[in-house]
Order: sequence, then structure tokens, then C-alpha cells
Amino acid sequence: MKSLLTTRSSYLLGWLLCFSMLGVAVYLEQVKGLAPCPLCQLQRLVFAGLGIVFLTAMLQNPSGIGVKIYGTLIFVLALFGGSVALRQLWLQYTPQVPTANCGVGLGYLLGALPLSDALKLILQGSGDCAIIHWRLFGLTLPGWALLGFIATGFLGIWQNFRLDEL
Repeated sequence: MKSLLTTRSSYLLGWLLCFSMLGVAVYLEQVKGLAPCPLCQLQRLVFAGLGIVFLTAMLQNPSGIGVKIYGTLIFVLALFGGSVALRQLWLQYTPQVPTANCGVGLGYLLGALPLSDALKLILQGSGDCAIIHWRLFGLTLPGWALLGFIATGFLGIWQNFRLDEL
């Protein structure tokens, strides 16, 4: 029985999801004036990376082991992005002592510090990372990002277990 969603169309769906998530983020920043904190910026980078992987896979249209490699890469990226989104949700919903802000931007941290130190500072989060600036249907931005990472991660896992096209 042929699946309704082919390998190529599932990659297109994943790319459209990533593109949409980034589009909403840019809209909220440029039109609504919501400046992203370092955790938000890191989530954007992961969505951009996922989008590149989905687009490359769609254009290449792999089969066999190639599908499994792309599926695993998508899942790992989505897992990392989801963990960042969960960290920000935890910061938003855990009562904390007020702090100043998240500090300097993501670009500066990645340029001035070794990657491990920069990631440690980014994931600590504080002030601005914990403030809820926007909601849609009761979910905050990292909540929506988490749903996006779950959806893309599901597409990655689903590709690895498909039998009808491999």
C-alpha cells in the first residue's frame, strides 16, 4: 500500500514548517518589535539548520541508507532544538529571583568564547529569557518552537521506519 506522504513530500513538509517558524520569528521581531533572547536565537539557528537539511534531502531525494541518514540527522537536530525550547519554558514557568537580562547577544558570545563556554552561558538563561512577551492560544514562543521541533523530529523518525519506499 502506497503512503499518501512520499519521502520527497515529507521533506518538503518539514522545510515548509521550518520556513514558517522562521518567518513568524522574523515577523515578530521586525514588525512587532520583539527582540529575541539568546535562547530564541539558538532555536532559530536550529530551525535554519533543519530547514537546510530538509531542503537538501528534498532536492537529493535519497533512498535506502540515505533516507536513514537524513532522518537521523533531522531527529538529532530536532532533539537539540527541543531541549533548548524546554529549557526556556522551564525558565519561563519556574519562579526565580529577578535578574537583569540575558546579557550580550548570541553572535558576540559565539565569537568571544569557546563554543562550550558560550553554550553554557546561553543555556543558563536569565531575565529576558524568562519573560513571556507573546502568546498564541495560551502557548508562548518556546512552546510553539517545541511543537515545531516535535513535528520535525517525528518526520525524521518516521523516515527511518518507512518500509514502503525503501
